[in-house]
Amino acid sequence: MAFATPVVQAKPAEEFRAFIESLWPDAKAAGVSRQTFDAAFAGVEPDYTIPDLDIPGRPKVDNSGQAEFTKTAADYLSKAYLESLAVQGRKFLAEHKADLERIEKMTGVDRYTLVAIWGRETAYGSYHPPNDAIRMLATLAYTGKRKEKFREELIAALEMLQQGVPRSDMKSSWAGALGLTQAMPTEYLKYAVDGDGDGKIDIWRSVADALAFTARQLEGKGWVRGARWGYEVVAPPKADCSLEGPPDARPIGDWVKMGFRKASGAPFTQAQLADDAYLMMPAGAYGPAFLAAQNFRVIRLYNTSDLYALFVGNLGDRIRGDGDFVTPWKSFAQPRTQTVHDLQAKLKDLGYPMDKTDGKIGSNTRKQIGLYQKANGLKIDCWPSDGVLAHANSQAKR
Repeated sequence: MAFATPVVQAKPAEEFRAFIESLWPDAKAAGVSRQTFDAAFAGVEPDYTIPDLDIPGRPKVDNSGQAEFTKTAADYLSKAYLESLAVQGRKFLAEHKADLERIEKMTGVDRYTLVAIWGRETAYGSYHPPNDAIRMLATLAYTGKRKEKFREELIAALEMLQQGVPRSDMKSSWAGALGLTQAMPTEYLKYAVDGDGDGKIDIWRSVADALAFTARQLEGKGWVRGARWGYEVVAPPKADCSLEGPPDARPIGDWVKMGFRKASGAPFTQAQLADDAYLMMPAGAYGPAFLAAQNFRVIRLYNTSDLYALFVGNLGDRIRGDGDFVTPWKSFAQPRTQTVHDLQAKLKDLGYPMDKTDGKIGSNTRKQIGLYQKANGLKIDCWPSDGVLAHANSQAKR
C-alpha cells in the first residue's frame, strides 16, 4: 500500500549507491558474480513509498501494508470471502488432484491446507505482484525497520539470479515475496523443488512446482502428518482470554478437564486429546476461541500472523467440507496502531512481559492486557483500547 502523499527522498543518492556497493563482499561470498551483481542493481533506486521504512517524516508506528494488523478479525475473516474462496478451492482441488495427492504423500502436508494457502496468496492464480523484488529488498535492507533480515533476503535474491532465474520473474510484493504462493528468497533457496518432474524449478508458472515448494516449507517447519491445525472451542464460564498464548500450551485433554469443548459438539479423539495446543482468541472476548495445535504454529511460521494462520486453517476446513465459525464475531472496534503501541509500552513499564512494542495485536499483547485487567478489577476482554491505556497511564503515575 503506497502512502497518499509523496515522501521526500530521505538520503542522498550517493549514500544508496555506497550501500549497494557494501553488499558486494557478502554477495561474492554467496557465489554471486560481479556481472550478476552489477546487472541486478543497474538503474535501481530506493522506493520510499513502501511501508515498514525508517525514514524522517514517516510515522515510527505504522502497519499500513499488512491487512493482518489493520483489519478487525471479523473483517479479515470475512464469511463471504472465505465462502467464495472455498468454492473456488474445491474446483481447484479437483483440477489438480493428482499433483496434490502426490505432494501430500511426499511431504505429509494435506491438500486442503495447500489449496487454502494458494487461495489466500494468489486468489487461485489471479494475483500477480507488480514490484521489482530487487528494488523492494534493496530499499528495505537500506532503510527498513528490519535491515538485517532484508539484507539476507536481498543476497538470497541475487543468488537466485546467479542460478539462472530470469530478472523478469523477480516480481514481488512490497516485502519481496515471490512466486505463485508468495515466499521469500531465502525460502526459495532452501525449499524450492521440481514438483512436476520436467527437470526445472518454476514457482511462477508451474502449479505443481509452487505447491510442492509450499509443502516442503511447511514440512521443514515441523508439519505433523495427519493432524489438524486446531479446533474452534467453547470456553467454560470461569475461563477467560488471559489464558491465551503459546506459553500456556498444554495437552488438549487438560483443556477438556478445564471445561473446554469443541464448538461443533463433536468429541475429541484419544489421539487429539494427547496433542499439545494453546488457546488463541484473535478478537479477545469479542469472537470465537480456538485451540491452536502444532500445525497452526507451522502455518504461522509461514506467515507470522494469528489471523493469517486462522484464515488458512479455516479455509482449508471449508474446502474439506466444514462450515462457518460457530461462535459469531461481536461488534468491536479496531484500535489505532499508536494506541496498541503505547499500551504495550506502558504495560512493559508496569512489569508485564511484553516482548514487542510494535503496535500489532498478537496473542501475548492480548494476554497481558487480560492479566492487567484481571489484576485491576477491570472488565476482562483482552482488547487494547483508549480506556485501558488511560487506566494504565494513571497507574504508572502513582
